[in-house]
Amino acid sequence: MTAAIHLQGLEKVYAGGKRALDGVTLEVPAGSIFGLLGPNGAGKSTLINILAGLVTKTGGRCTLWGFDLDRDPRNVRASLGVVPQELLFDAFFTPFETLELQAGLFGVPRARRRTMELLEAVHLADKAHVYSRTLSGGMKRRLLIAKAMVHRPPVLILDEPTAGVDIELRQMLWELVRKLNREGVTIVLTTHYLEEAEELCERIAIINHGRVVVDATTTELLALAHEKRVDVTIGVDAETLPEIPGVSRVERLGPRQFAILHDKRMLTAGALLARLQAAGLDLVDVSTREPDLEDVFLDLTRGRLAA
Repeated sequence: MTAAIHLQGLEKVYAGGKRALDGVTLEVPAGSIFGLLGPNGAGKSTLINILAGLVTKTGGRCTLWGFDLDRDPRNVRASLGVVPQELLFDAFFTPFETLELQAGLFGVPRARRRTMELLEAVHLADKAHVYSRTLSGGMKRRLLIAKAMVHRPPVLILDEPTAGVDIELRQMLWELVRKLNREGVTIVLTTHYLEEAEELCERIAIINHGRVVVDATTTELLALAHEKRVDVTIGVDAETLPEIPGVSRVERLGPRQFAILHDKRMLTAGALLARLQAAGLDLVDVSTREPDLEDVFLDLTRGRLAA
């Protein structure tokens, strides 16, 4: 199997005419960590809810792990685990009871359940029999991942898994995601932390206004970024800097500080600094920043960059 998820012309129009998905076509390679990015309201949640069986699509075709959503919704659901953004628990169930109940709902026989194995995998074995309401936010997020894996789904969707967690826990969750992926689980990750997507994902799709703006490898996406930023501090107060071909825009950070964004295909940082010095400007301090995924994301979703 080459594609864990295949979407062809997926559409969703809600009552009242709001079009949430407008012909979404993409493939999630089996065994990959796939990033699904987009601004708020882009259609990511609708897409996930269609896959999870919570929202009925208006049109198009959806196949997950070889099962067609229209013809075989039960097997689609059995092949998918979803970790929602919201922390939803019964406060008076223990983590052990939570996983046992979830396994029962998926029809997993008692002999095949692996409740303690999953709790150990998410570092919650010592909390197996305490009330879920006593767990920290990070522990609850890890429990949600274990809950989504009780039926051994080959595809796992993580919807903002590190929202609101500290750096140490984020690193722990990243390692857990990598571990699941090494074990053969296909991961679909939605996140607003773009450095997270850049770190984890092999391929990324960006959707905006219900349409796929770009679907490419992370390396290919980063190659789309042509704007480089140079921050300069000059020796005297100035309102503006001289116009230089290849400079797309200049942002004034202070009386003597400017952020200069230039097309690195047309103008190198060295040539830019030479032009500034040739214009009589005394450069006191200089720092440069290579474009990252955040720059590409903003340019694509704001229409400043064509994929």
